[in-house]
Amino acid sequence: MAVTKAGSPGILGYFADLLGAPEPALRLLFSVLVGYPLALFHRNVLFGTPPLIQHLFFIISGITLGFYNYGFDMFHSILCLFIMYLILVTVGGTFCSVVISFLFFMGYLLIGYYYTGTDEYDIKWTMPHCVLTLRLIGLTWDVYDGQKPEEKLSEEQKKTALKRSPSLLEIGGHMYFFGGFMVGPQFPMKRYLDFVDGTFKEKIFDGNPLCVTTGLKSLSQGILILSLQQLGSFFVPEKIYFSDEFVAFPYWKKLLIMGVWGKLVLYKYIAIWLIAEGSCILTGMTYNGTDKNGKDLWDGCTNVKLWYFTVTTTFQGGIRSFNHNTNLWLGQYVYKRLKFLGNRYISQAGALLFLAAWHGLHLGYYACFLNEFIVMYFEKDFESFLTTRFPKVKEMLLQSALKYPVRIFMKVYMDVIMGWCLVPFVFLSWSRYMQVYGSVYFIGYIIYFGWPLVAPILRALIPKAKVEKAE
Repeated sequence: MAVTKAGSPGILGYFADLLGAPEPALRLLFSVLVGYPLALFHRNVLFGTPPLIQHLFFIISGITLGFYNYGFDMFHSILCLFIMYLILVTVGGTFCSVVISFLFFMGYLLIGYYYTGTDEYDIKWTMPHCVLTLRLIGLTWDVYDGQKPEEKLSEEQKKTALKRSPSLLEIGGHMYFFGGFMVGPQFPMKRYLDFVDGTFKEKIFDGNPLCVTTGLKSLSQGILILSLQQLGSFFVPEKIYFSDEFVAFPYWKKLLIMGVWGKLVLYKYIAIWLIAEGSCILTGMTYNGTDKNGKDLWDGCTNVKLWYFTVTTTFQGGIRSFNHNTNLWLGQYVYKRLKFLGNRYISQAGALLFLAAWHGLHLGYYACFLNEFIVMYFEKDFESFLTTRFPKVKEMLLQSALKYPVRIFMKVYMDVIMGWCLVPFVFLSWSRYMQVYGSVYFIGYIIYFGWPLVAPILRALIPKAKVEKAE
């Protein structure tokens, strides 16, 4: 009988030993894959049945998967389900409900992090609970928005606003929907209710629906990315920075390894998101209208834009294509709600601070999102400087034959800097990630903290280019 590193017998333990992977990670992967037979069962048996039956199916299947992974720690999410319902039936639709839900659910999550946290990235009940926290906070915002006059809502708020508070079963079905409960993606209650009510029925069951092939394509992409990540980890292991071999590498090779390492770190998340998204697509819930050619779109729950992530040459592009739906949630419910502060950089800093706290209490999370802030500031400010001072140089670099080597250079730069930003996110503690930064001579901090000091001098010395006005 096989025994895992944690001492747990069984088939899963055997594969954990064989692959050298933590058993909780394999259990999580298995739970996400179970979403496919569940999706097929719902699609062929339950779709179109009364919403009550569908809500119960999602609640039972989600809680069962939760108990399989986290045992009686599932009590935390069940408790939050009833607290959410209590908030909505008492003060739902008021700004007070938004404040209460934010303080309670974020506070509950942070307390969970405090009692369960270690120096490593752990797969515990707080993982699905952090997904749940955003879903519940967003729900109170949607009910609050639904009480406003429609002309005061933005276009995206009109798509998510709820005119009434959902029932306990509706909240539970939305929370425990098997395609998004364990690892995401985020999706609003309005999308879930439309799906259960059969709004997309003619799209889902019209002949040979595209959502089936699209869902299976997402599954195959996820398995491919996971395979590449596992293969790459043999050559660039996660803790390569602490090896004597890495210390001996020439500087340029250290930077390239940092870029490859960062890619492999992100591939773990991309793979599990693609697999989870595939089960959501298979149900048909991800229907997102049509494109300009009238082709049905099934990207309503997309968490990663894989092709764009692969080819983008800017850090901003990498951020926008990764964890896409969570970023949309952050933009709608945090960043844009801070508009009253009157400064986009303050709003952005506030959103990133929230995002860091949402990930956990480790200092590494805050360092990671500080890195993200200073890199994006540099990228925007440097582009503005280049545009206003050297517009012809910029045009030559982007439109002449030089654009190809420039794009290759920018792609390598983006991957290296993405890896540099992720170092504290992975290693969490100050001593470990500063050791890594020391090995590359703190290159990122020299560039990004140095630019605001150098930029005013350069702007003073180099006048703006004269712009020729068109007749």
